[in-house]
Amino acid sequence: MSVIAIFNQKGGVGKTTTCLNLAAAWVRAGDRPLLLDMDPQAHLSLASGVSAKRGGGMAAFFQKRIPLQRLVQPARGGWYIVPANAELAKVDAMLGQDPKAATLLNRGMPVEIRQKTTVLLDCCPTLGVLTLNALLAADKVVIPVSADYLSMQGVKQLEAALQVLEKRMQWTYPRRMVVTRFNPRHRLCFEIERQLREQYGDRVCRTRIGENVALATSPSAQQDVFQYAPNSGGAADYADLARELRESGFLESE
Repeated sequence: MSVIAIFNQKGGVGKTTTCLNLAAAWVRAGDRPLLLDMDPQAHLSLASGVSAKRGGGMAAFFQKRIPLQRLVQPARGGWYIVPANAELAKVDAMLGQDPKAATLLNRGMPVEIRQKTTVLLDCCPTLGVLTLNALLAADKVVIPVSADYLSMQGVKQLEAALQVLEKRMQWTYPRRMVVTRFNPRHRLCFEIERQLREQYGDRVCRTRIGENVALATSPSAQQDVFQYAPNSGGAADYADLARELRESGFLESE
């Protein structure tokens, strides 16, 4: 199976929304993905209806070296999750000077999880110890890109950062970009999508995620969009995206 980091250095592009609803779509297809909340804001955990007790969750993995499999909790949406809390914010300060700190997650992820489970890593929007752990543990990257000018510039910076990492690792990440927050009434959205496709070709998914109220409000109900508004455009878009990633072979092991 695949370990997929969902990452963009720009905030507000739909990383957590994409992680949550891809997981929900794959649950509906019969899978039981594992989600790791790598963001101290813990929005993915909140939306999943799961909380990390003090001293638990991803912070416990990094700070106390508690095995990952002991920290997994079931989410009512049908997936599994290792949740986050504010204590995760201390990891960069605690481990930032340790040259081996960036490989903790890669070394600590059991082989049986890698072989049997699709793992989604919801990254924080900074390239620190937590995100480096996610990228070094991942074998693929999904990059949500909101249809606006600043997000487009952020993709260029992210591509440069990934290329530096790839050169060091002598490994090329298979990756897909997903256009999010697309509003067909705005000409700029079409222009951003056109530029992305010109520069990155088939790395850009055919499916785009439209601006949708249900996607914005479903986390407040601690639900994915399929639970909250199954007939919404947001549910249809993420169902299409999940199907595209699967049928294109993106989820297959290299």
